[in-house]
Amino acid sequence: MNHIGPENERVTTALLLAAGLGNRLHPLTQNMPKCLTEVNGVPILERLVSSLDQHDFKRLVVVTGHFENCIQDFLGTQVGGITIDYVYSPLYATTNNIYSLWMAREIIREPFLLIESDLVFDVSLLDDMLYPDRIAIARMQPWMNGSTVTVNRFQEVKAFWIGKAGPSDELMYKTVNIYSLSLSSWHQIKERLDQHISAGRVNDYYETVFEEMVADGSLSLQTVSFDGKLWYEIDTIEDLAEAEEMFLTDWYKTATTANMVTNTPRLSRQFSPKSYDKDIVTFPQLHPGLRPSLQPDSLLSMEPDPEHRLPQEGPGSKDLPRKN
Repeated sequence: MNHIGPENERVTTALLLAAGLGNRLHPLTQNMPKCLTEVNGVPILERLVSSLDQHDFKRLVVVTGHFENCIQDFLGTQVGGITIDYVYSPLYATTNNIYSLWMAREIIREPFLLIESDLVFDVSLLDDMLYPDRIAIARMQPWMNGSTVTVNRFQEVKAFWIGKAGPSDELMYKTVNIYSLSLSSWHQIKERLDQHISAGRVNDYYETVFEEMVADGSLSLQTVSFDGKLWYEIDTIEDLAEAEEMFLTDWYKTATTANMVTNTPRLSRQFSPKSYDKDIVTFPQLHPGLRPSLQPDSLLSMEPDPEHRLPQEGPGSKDLPRKN
């Protein structure tokens, strides 16, 4: 598929990095990939793809590795209006996310949204990420760590900081690991990725490339604030507990397509490759074990209990070393 268009074209392709071992989520990832970990009974992957479908994405490319067959079985080749392609990374156990991104260099030929497969977030947060050369950020909080950026007066990224403290006299922002990239930016990123991989730097983060390119002026990213709404990156069992507390089951709504059917307890909904009309089913998630079942030709809509109140604060992340 080729969606080459103007630099300001709305992004309708997403690239999901889902190759990592997820060691810090053991024992949950011992027999399945990290992205199928459930948050209040709903796999992270289901939430991600549902969010993309609600925003009318047309194509999803998934870089797989650890238990890649589970991901393909779960998604198939079509979910709602999204066609799904796969790239298998054979060195997933010994490389980092820079290698996963490099593996997609040939299959992606259009502007795209780059997203990591351990994120849960309010679906509305993608609203401002649908055009190229944007980066999702949130103001740094005491419990956060990982890649950070500083921002200039035009709300563009001024500098990346990976694995080291940034300047003490400037506001620091946490990267949320969601980027939208134009085709011209992607061409330059690919060249830099080639240089890193050729030099054997397969255990770098792809943010290292972004850091270099922002520093030399070859990459410009407009920031999109994720402050004030819910998001979390799940790396550890402790992170999972925090995310389940944050995304209360009575309030987190996920839109699913009509071709999702009940599967096994761990794969709560299988995305069938069979193509159906893009009917969106909206429902609040119930407590684990009390989730309504969907049939391929049925719709279900339920409203949240008005006595509950949506939390206003609490987005966060613990972005420790990872392999994707």
